[in-house]
Amino acid sequence: MSEHIVKSYEDELRLLRDMIARMGGMVESQLSQATNAMVRRDVALASRVVEADPQVDALDREIAHHVVRLLALRQPVASDLRLIVAAMRISSDLERVGDYAANVAKRSIVLAQMPPQVSVGPLERMSRMVQEMLKDTLDAFATDDDPKAMEVWRRDEAVDEMYSAVFRTLLTYMMEDPRNITPCTHLLFIAKNLERMGDHATNIAETIHFAVVGEDPVGARPKGDTSALASAQAGDATREA
Repeated sequence: MSEHIVKSYEDELRLLRDMIARMGGMVESQLSQATNAMVRRDVALASRVVEADPQVDALDREIAHHVVRLLALRQPVASDLRLIVAAMRISSDLERVGDYAANVAKRSIVLAQMPPQVSVGPLERMSRMVQEMLKDTLDAFATDDDPKAMEVWRRDEAVDEMYSAVFRTLLTYMMEDPRNITPCTHLLFIAKNLERMGDHATNIAETIHFAVVGEDPVGARPKGDTSALASAQAGDATREA
């Protein structure tokens, strides 16, 4: 390749990284603001999160178009090909995280119309864990830091365990007082959204490992979600009562 073509190609790869960083920053902001809206019962802030979601979707489409152009015109191989494919996969995961953040905001709007009967402190802590995972995966992608990405990969289990604990607590509140059923149902959906965001951050970590190393992580993904068991036990307790 001529020096001009090489520089142009490098600029296009750099632009792809920049687009992923910009999208990641948007999604991080969405999640942070959605969490703050839930904690503060701030309907206006939650509404802004929902309204911002189409911008994330638009950037996802822009990245997809850029990826297709690179594949068609540059015919990349080896590490460049892995980077381009990884960017497309990461963009898809970030788009889903943005959707879940918007869902949290929508539930927060509904909860703000109800009396505050249940503490959202555990959900706030769970959200902060997921936000840290997202930040660290984006940092790992920016620097091709595979050890950092794999450290995030292992942290997914902690988010699952937190989700299981929140699930059990909310089920207990619902069984103790029927007035808690409606708000706790919304909080259960928020908790599940956060758990899924953690899964997508873990997906990104796996993608980074693939892009840097050239293979998928060895071994099964660590999991700590026992909510299904908790739900079954709650059903048994209800039938016995």
